[in-house]
Amino acid sequence: MTKPVLYVIACAAGPTQYIDEGVRVAQANGWDVCLVLSPSAARWWEPRRGELVALTGHPVRSQYKLPWESDSLPKATAMLVAPMSCTTLNKWGAGISDTLAIGLPSEAVNMGVPVAAMPYFNQAQGAQPACARSIAALRSQGVLFLDGPDGYESHAPKQGNPEAFPWQSALDAVRNLVDGPA
Repeated sequence: MTKPVLYVIACAAGPTQYIDEGVRVAQANGWDVCLVLSPSAARWWEPRRGELVALTGHPVRSQYKLPWESDSLPKATAMLVAPMSCTTLNKWGAGISDTLAIGLPSEAVNMGVPVAAMPYFNQAQGAQPACARSIAALRSQGVLFLDGPDGYESHAPKQGNPEAFPWQSALDAVRNLVDGPA
């Protein structure tokens, strides 16, 4: 039986330093994981990108493909944008798809693919009025935005713990999107 395909889309937020752990947790939950990194996050992993390719068994994408290139990843069953930066939240909420990491879920949610997003940014960043507008815009399209008690509770500035990012909570929410509540 073929495993369901989960696109994990990671931005330049602290937990992306440990994205390999998020991939392992997803794989342990039965997903075939395809990893997409924002351009800034891709820079973090550039020296070790081969490790991520070996871990997932797929190319790790961070750029749009050229028009004559075929898709290198299997079709997604679901997408998880995590960790999602404040920048990605606000660009996505405003409809700006200037990176593959925003373009894929922006299109997918409007094509019936289940999409969840779990942020990782501090309370000062989250206090910007654009954040509330962007969260509302994503939710109005059907994105499951995982914040507060149901996801990631933003931390005080300089007080985050990126190693403790709640991958399992995010993956449980995605599984519920795909299969329905247990």
